[in-house]
Amino acid sequence: MTGVVVSTTSTSSTGSLSAGQGPLLLFIADAYTQEGQSLLQAFASQTGVTVAPPKSAGSLVLAQQIAQGAPVSVFISVSKPAVQSAYLKNESSGWAIGFASDQMTIAYSNASLQSPAAGPVVADFNKAAASNSSADWKTFFNALSSGSVKVGISNPNADPAGYRGWLVLEAAGGAYADSSTYFSHQMLANSGNITGSSAANLIAPLEAGQIQFLFIYRSAALAQKLQFLQLPDAVNLGNPSKAAFYSTFTYALTTGAQKGSPIVLYVAVPKDSTDPVDALSFVSFILHNDQTILGGYQLTVFPHATLYNDTAVPAQISQLISAGLLGKGGSL
Repeated sequence: MTGVVVSTTSTSSTGSLSAGQGPLLLFIADAYTQEGQSLLQAFASQTGVTVAPPKSAGSLVLAQQIAQGAPVSVFISVSKPAVQSAYLKNESSGWAIGFASDQMTIAYSNASLQSPAAGPVVADFNKAAASNSSADWKTFFNALSSGSVKVGISNPNADPAGYRGWLVLEAAGGAYADSSTYFSHQMLANSGNITGSSAANLIAPLEAGQIQFLFIYRSAALAQKLQFLQLPDAVNLGNPSKAAFYSTFTYALTTGAQKGSPIVLYVAVPKDSTDPVDALSFVSFILHNDQTILGGYQLTVFPHATLYNDTAVPAQISQLISAGLLGKGGSL
């Protein structure tokens, strides 16, 4: 395999690096499959490295597959726990890089609006968005969680978009109602939510009118050309300046409580990467080209990506720090 020139004598905590014999294998959160394909195609075109089509699923599912030995070169997750040892187990390399952010939104379709209750929910949203008053936002979230409409929220233990949907409802309760559990408990009590393995797998039911609304990442809604409700920064998990507020809400996963936090895309090279040399070259390529390639997907690409690590990083990653493309963010 040919690629950009990277020293094969560089070492990391995982040992000597060597080029793999097959194509570069990217595992990526399914909300970002198109972005992953664009990155791979540009990387292959520039370097000559052979790449496989990206494999996509919920970040937590992919991490579990990697931990169980699934062949992979690079992992792009939209969940920090998914790149930690909590999910990657012994396949965690001890470092990951946050390079872009997204936000939660609520998608709907023309078919979903055929439900008599859906139109009034959208009307309540439009009123709240115009006034930005807490009373109007409470009215909207009350209508959304009333059980009069079905709302898609993916499986929180498989897809981070799922637990983030519930965290949005908790943040809305904290911002606009009497308690953080106000809307989430109401939706559960009214059986207003419909689940699925991932938000991507709930798009078809949304377009068929089987559900009326869907919690999904904004970039995914745009990529799928869905109509959506643009949530305010107080609840959309997309504003880094709101990190302290988001962190006051939690959702209990099977692996433990997950705190609310700004939505960030992370790239990591698992410990037993099938091609660590080209994987590290791909990481470098992302940080050099993410503004150009990912800007069209409406992601917020960080001017300076951030490294989180508990172990020594490969020389190629240290070079990115020296080049000013990567800052240090503390422990993973």
